[in-house]
Amino acid sequence: MHDDRSLVEARLKRVLDERVRPAVYPESVPLEVAVWHAPGEPVPVAEGLAAEPGPIEVGARWGAPWGTSWFRVTGTVPEAWAGRTVEAILDLGFDENMPGFQCEGLVYRPDGTPVKGLNPRNQWVRVGAPAEGGEQVRLHIEAASNPVILDYHPFLPTQLGDKETAGSDPQYTLARMDLAVFDETVWQLVIDLEVLGELMAELPVESARRWEILRAVDKALDAIDLQDVNGSAAHARSRLTGVLATPAAPSAHRISAVGHAHIDSAWLWPLRETVRKVARTTSNMTALLDDEPEFVFAMSQAQQWAWVRDHRPEVWARVKKAVADGRFVPAGGMWVESDTNMPGSEAMARQFVHGKRFFLDEFGIENDEAWLPDTFGFAAGLPQIIKAAGSTYLLTQKISWSQTNKFPHHTFQWEGIDGTRIFTHFPPVDTYNCSMKGSEIAHAARNFKDKGVARHSLAPTGWGDGGGGTTREMVAKAARMRDLEGSATVTWETPREFFEKAAAEYPEPPVWVGELYLELHRATLTSQARTKQGNRRSEHLLREAELWAATAAVRTGFPYPYEDLDRIWKTVLLHQFHDILPGSSIAWVHREARRTYERVAEELTGIVEAAQRALAGEGDTPLVFNAAPHARAGVPAGGAGVPAGQERTALSPRPGGGHVLDNGLLRVEVDARGLVVSAYDIEADRETVAPGRAANLLQLHPDFPNMWDAWDVDEFYRNTVTDLTDADEVVPDGDGVRIVRTFGSSRVTQLLSLAPGERRLVVDTEVDWHETEKFLKLAFPLDVHAERYASETQFGHFHRPTHTNTSWEAAKFEACNHRFVHLEEPGWGVALVNDSTYGHDVTRTVRTDGDGGTTTTVRVSLLRAPRFPDPETDQGVHRFRHALVPGAGIGDAVREGWRINLPERPLTGAGEVAPLVTCDQDAVVVTAVKLADDGSGDVVVRFHEAFGGRARATLTAGFEVTDVAVTDLLERPLADVPAPRAEDSRIALRLRPFELMTLRLRRA
Repeated sequence: MHDDRSLVEARLKRVLDERVRPAVYPESVPLEVAVWHAPGEPVPVAEGLAAEPGPIEVGARWGAPWGTSWFRVTGTVPEAWAGRTVEAILDLGFDENMPGFQCEGLVYRPDGTPVKGLNPRNQWVRVGAPAEGGEQVRLHIEAASNPVILDYHPFLPTQLGDKETAGSDPQYTLARMDLAVFDETVWQLVIDLEVLGELMAELPVESARRWEILRAVDKALDAIDLQDVNGSAAHARSRLTGVLATPAAPSAHRISAVGHAHIDSAWLWPLRETVRKVARTTSNMTALLDDEPEFVFAMSQAQQWAWVRDHRPEVWARVKKAVADGRFVPAGGMWVESDTNMPGSEAMARQFVHGKRFFLDEFGIENDEAWLPDTFGFAAGLPQIIKAAGSTYLLTQKISWSQTNKFPHHTFQWEGIDGTRIFTHFPPVDTYNCSMKGSEIAHAARNFKDKGVARHSLAPTGWGDGGGGTTREMVAKAARMRDLEGSATVTWETPREFFEKAAAEYPEPPVWVGELYLELHRATLTSQARTKQGNRRSEHLLREAELWAATAAVRTGFPYPYEDLDRIWKTVLLHQFHDILPGSSIAWVHREARRTYERVAEELTGIVEAAQRALAGEGDTPLVFNAAPHARAGVPAGGAGVPAGQERTALSPRPGGGHVLDNGLLRVEVDARGLVVSAYDIEADRETVAPGRAANLLQLHPDFPNMWDAWDVDEFYRNTVTDLTDADEVVPDGDGVRIVRTFGSSRVTQLLSLAPGERRLVVDTEVDWHETEKFLKLAFPLDVHAERYASETQFGHFHRPTHTNTSWEAAKFEACNHRFVHLEEPGWGVALVNDSTYGHDVTRTVRTDGDGGTTTTVRVSLLRAPRFPDPETDQGVHRFRHALVPGAGIGDAVREGWRINLPERPLTGAGEVAPLVTCDQDAVVVTAVKLADDGSGDVVVRFHEAFGGRARATLTAGFEVTDVAVTDLLERPLADVPAPRAEDSRIALRLRPFELMTLRLRRA
C-alpha cells in the first residue's frame, strides 16, 4: 500500500480548522450590547447590575488596566430556532492562547444569580436546550480588564503591574457577542477527530493501530459534505465508531484525571482579583458538574474557599451542594499553596492547622493529601509536618522543571529529617494544567518512571489562574480515552481515590531522603527583601503574642485574643503563598504586602505589650522579657527578670589602620577598608577568618538570568564579581565600628559590634539600594575544613555538601536557610545567623598558604534588582542584621538564631515573671506556647529536638496540670501515642532526633 499518511494527516487538520469547527455554530444573530465602566475598584454585584449602561459596539476598545466593566447583552431567540440548542457566544476580546492571563468575566442573570465564568477557552453560555422561539435573552457580564503582564515576549519590564502606574489606555477589543445555534453532533465529531488525530500522532509510524486510525479518519473525512457539514456529521461519526470502541491493552497506563484549576492566590494580579478569579472558576465548575455526571473537581487552598464563602454567597451555596454530593472536593488541607522553603516551623504547621480545620468545620472533611503542584521545592522538614497534621500523601509537579537533573521517580516515599516518610507523587504528565491532549496523555505514559511495578498516575486537568478550570471539551476527550486502544486509560477520580490505588499497588516504593530541591527559581530566596522581612518578623511577633497572652491569661486572667490571633495568622499564612513570599508577584502585590505587614506588626505589638504589662504589674523594677526558647543573661526562656550585668567591649586602634574590638572572648580586627581580617576565638586559641582573606566583604554580581527574572539566578552570575572594598568611612561608633561605602547609585552603612560577654560579632547593614539587575552578597571566608554544613529548616536542620562532586550537588549553588548556617570541624565550628535573609551559598577552596588544607566561604544573599514582574524591585532602604559566632556548636547556632530574631523587651514592673513552661534541656526547643484553639483554656506546648540527637528532658508547667495528652497539630489527642509520664506538673520527655511533639495540658 502506498504511504499516504502525511496526506491524510494534513487533510484532517485543514478540514477540522476550516470546515468542521466553524460548523459547530452554523447560525447566529448579534446581541445588543451596552456597558457601564465602574469607577475605581470593583463594586458589589447589586450595584453593577443596577448601573445604567451606555451603548458599545463589537470592535470597540474597552477596559482600562485593572478596571471593571459591566456589560449588558440582550436579544431574542429567532422563532426558526425553536426546539434547537441555543447558546450565547460572548467574546470579550480573548486570546485563546492565554487562558488565565488576560480579561475574564462572570455572567449573571438579571436577578443576580451567577451563571458561569467567561474565559478564553470557555466563551459560551447555554440559553436553551431546547430553546423557545421568541425567548428574550438578557445577561450581565462583570468583566475584568486585567492587563497582560506575561506577554508573547515575556519578562519585559512593564508598568502595568500596579494600578498606580498602569495608566488608563483600553486593553481589549470587544470581539463577538452573538446568539448562536449549537450543533452538538458536529461538536461531538470535532472531539472524535481531535482525540483520534492526537492519538494517531503519538503512536509509532510502524504501529498497526496508527494505520487503523488513519484509515478510519480518512473514511470519516470522505463522509463529510464540505458544503453541508451539519447534515453529514452523523454519517461521518458513524465511520469512527469502530476505532473508538476498541479497548485499551490490559497493560495500559492508568491515569486518574482530577478536575483542577490551579489559581495563584496572587501573582500577575492583586489579591482582590484572585477573589473574583475563584468566583468565576467555581461558577464554571459547579455548572460543569451539573452537566457531566462522571466529572470530579478538586480545589485546594482553604483561603480561596473562604473568599467564595465571604464574598460570593450565591456561588458558595452551589459549591456547598456540590461538596455534599462528593464531586467538588476540598484538596490539600493547607490555608494556601505556600512556599515551603522559607516559612518557619510554626508557620508551616499552621498552614495545615488552618487549612484542615476550615474543611473540617465547613464540610466535615479531612484531607489526606498535601497538594502543592507549583511550589518551588520542598524543605526537608516537611514530611514530619504533613504527618503531624494527620495527612498521608503529597502531590507536586514543579520538580519536573529542574534544569540540570531529572528526578528518578514519579511515585516514591519521601523521608524527612526525622525519618518520617510520606507517600509522594509527581504527575508524569508534567503539567498542572492538563487539557487532555493526546500528546499530554501519551507523554504521561511514556514518561512514567515506575513502569513494571506501578501503573497509576494523576493528571490535574483544567485551565488555571482564572482560565476557568476544566472545560466540556476536556471531559468529552476523557470519556473517549476511558478505554481506548493505544492510549492510557483515563478515569475521573478524587485525589484520595488516586492515592489509595497508587499506594495499594506500590507497597514498597523507592525512598528519597532529604529536601526536594528545585533546580530553578533559586532567586526567590532573595527577591523582594521587604516581603521576606515582613514574614520573618510577623512569625516571631506571633510567637511572642501567643506566649505572653497565654502566660498572662493563666496568671492574671488576661483575655486571650483568640479571634485576633486566628485572623492575623491567616493573614500571614496567605502572604506565604508561593508567589508572594518568594517575591515573584507584581508591584501591586508587594506594595500591599508591605502595608499589611506594618498593620500586623502594630497589632501584634499591641497584644504583646498589653500582656506583658498585665504580667509585670506596677513597679519600678527594670525587667527584660525573654521570648526566646533559651535563657539569656540570667533571664529564663519565656519569662522576665533583671538581666545580669556585662562588661563593655574594648575598642582600640589597629596597627596599620582600622580598629580592634575585644570583649575577652573574641578579638576582632577591622582593617582600614572596613573588612574583618581577624575574628580570634581567645578561649579556643583559634582564628576564624581564612588566611589572607577578609570577611564582611560585600560582593556585587551582574544578575540577568535567561528567563524568569524575579525567580531565577543562573550559575553564570558568578563569572563576574566586584569586591566592594573602597570605604568612605571606617570610624568608631560607640562600642562598635561604622563603615560607609558608596557604589553605583547605592550606599551601604554597616555597624560592627561585639556583644558583651558573648562570642558574637554583630553586623548591622543598611543598604540604600538603587541598582538594577545586580546581586549583592555578603561574604565570610572561614578557616574551617567542612565537607558539609547545616542550615536551619522547619523543626531542625538539614545538611548539604560543600563540594560539587556530582551534578546534583553542583546544582545547589543557591540554597535556603532559616535563622542559621553552621559548619564545623570536630570540636570547633562557626555559625552565621540572621534576622531576615534566606538565600545563601557555601563554597570551599584550598588554602594558598604553606600548610594547605581547605577553607569554606559562606555568603548571604542580601538584595537583587530584577525588573520583571516588578520593575522597581527592592529599590530603597533595607536593614539587615547578621552575627558571626566563632566557636559555635550546633546548639550555639540554634540558640543564637533565636536570639537575633527575638530581642529582649524592656519594661518596668513589680518583679520577675516566671515562665509558663520551662524545659531543662537546650536541645529541646519550644516553638509555641499558647491556649488551645477550642477556647477550653488548655495550654498547648509544641517543641522539637533541635540538635539532631536523642534527648531526655523535663518539661515543667508553671501551673497545676490535671491531664497531659500528645496531640496532632490540630490539638486533637492521638489515641495510639501514650502520654509522657507526668508528676507534679513535671513531664518527662524522650525525643528522637528532630522529633516534633505537641502536648495539651489541662489546667486545674
